Amino acid sequence: MKLIVGLGNPGRKYEQTRHNVGFVVAAKFAAIILADPSKSRFEGEWAEGMVGGEKIAVLCPHTYMNASGQSVRKAVDFFKLDPEQILVVCDDLNLPCGRLRLRPSGSSGGQKGLADIARHLGTEAFARLRVGIGRPPDGWQVVDYVLGKFNKSEEDTIETVTTRAAYAGIDWINEGIMPTMAKYNAPSPETGSK
Repeated sequence: MKLIVGLGNPGRKYEQTRHNVGFVVAAKFAAIILADPSKSRFEGEWAEGMVGGEKIAVLCPHTYMNASGQSVRKAVDFFKLDPEQILVVCDDLNLPCGRLRLRPSGSSGGQKGLADIARHLGTEAFARLRVGIGRPPDGWQVVDYVLGKFNKSEEDTIETVTTRAAYAGIDWINEGIMPTMAKYNAPSPETGSK
């Protein structure tokens, strides 16, 4: 079994915000694998499906971004998962909008959801797929930027990159971390981002 975790904040006021791209990717991933309808489980939204004969779970914690580890830990403990069976998808303001970066482990890089998951699991040795949202414009507070919605010029790029990220999740399951990194860490041909 493998677990895909999409990070974001629950509630209508956070829908389609930059901080919620993890939820968007998770929903697209669940649709691609024809996962069962989601239900409330492990303090989050939970769905299950199959990829290549392997059971796959999709979790969107509803504990809010900064407490994501609480939900993830419950799922990990219940299914007795190892860290290498987990892929966490989140936003990253240090990557240009439309860029993906997949890593097998590493620091949170200031992403509080990743940091909380690492704290709850006691390790940073889980895969993470970061979706670039770009830096805030001059004069913007970071919190206002990440909790804001994408502007019109970013919408097509985000639509493309979140779909690409969902397929990166499929490839991570089927091909493993290294081939998937080689494929998706390069600039996207659709967006031309670097």
